[in-house]
Amino acid sequence: MSWQDWLMRVLLVDSWHGVWLALFGLAAQAVFMGRMLVQWIATERARASVVPEAFWWMSLIGAAMLMVYGILRRDIVIIAAQAFGFAVYGRNLWFIRQTRRQP
Repeated sequence: MSWQDWLMRVLLVDSWHGVWLALFGLAAQAVFMGRMLVQWIATERARASVVPEAFWWMSLIGAAMLMVYGILRRDIVIIAAQAFGFAVYGRNLWFIRQTRRQP
């Protein structure tokens, strides 16, 4: 079995388009999961529960990538799950921006 066949079998796809889509989805999930590592490190450094701005940016970027992945796969479950979160993450970033503008 060639490495290409092995990769397609592991990713449960039957074309190179499927491989690239699966790799994009995995990258999106890595960004989305990475936000928790960022939050954990920030909390450990502060010795208190904190949510850094980077957490919200990674949430927004990860959700956008996962939504694109869901759209390309035509998966309404993924699209619906990310659409709500996308709005929440964007709103939190808007609040952070508004707080910085206040004197």
